[in-house]
Amino acid sequence: MKIILASKSGVRKEILDKNNIKCEVMPANIDEDQVKESLQNEKASPELISKNLAELKANKISTKEPNSYVIGADSVIDLKGKLISKPKNREEALNILQDLNGQEHQLISSVCISKNGSMIWNYTDASKLTMKELNLEEIKSYLKRIKDKELYAYGVYQIEAGGKNLFSKIEGDENSIMGLPIQKIKDYLSRIK
Repeated sequence: MKIILASKSGVRKEILDKNNIKCEVMPANIDEDQVKESLQNEKASPELISKNLAELKANKISTKEPNSYVIGADSVIDLKGKLISKPKNREEALNILQDLNGQEHQLISSVCISKNGSMIWNYTDASKLTMKELNLEEIKSYLKRIKDKELYAYGVYQIEAGGKNLFSKIEGDENSIMGLPIQKIKDYLSRIK
């Protein structure tokens, strides 16, 4: 069974590797912002936006790789109905962390598996995270420790790194928060082998 991860996320690849799921990496390179904007204009929920992006990524690679099982994934932050995307620069990252500061939000993670250009399975998980009340210097200090590549690829907090310290409460599956609900993926793959 050939498995492909339609993502350039190093963390997602690492989760698959740790769980003995051998896969190739082929990023889908879709314009996520354009898709999000279009779906938001249609009043789509954050869950639907996350699911559609995961499906779009998986289907795009799946059409090029017949008979392969292609995993697409996406995560979005829902802050009281406001969708928060990955930052494009450090100033945007600072603004996002200030918006989340002291607030509870949902991190919605979706995964989709496609074969021959069509989705054959999907799952969406929501985790609740409450960020501590931090002062501006604490937020700036945190941002200084994150490399640009990580900041722009994975969003403003890396739960697998120092990002865990930003939160007073985390409710949800840690792998889902990192971007891949691995247990659900393993359950599905074990059924189709």
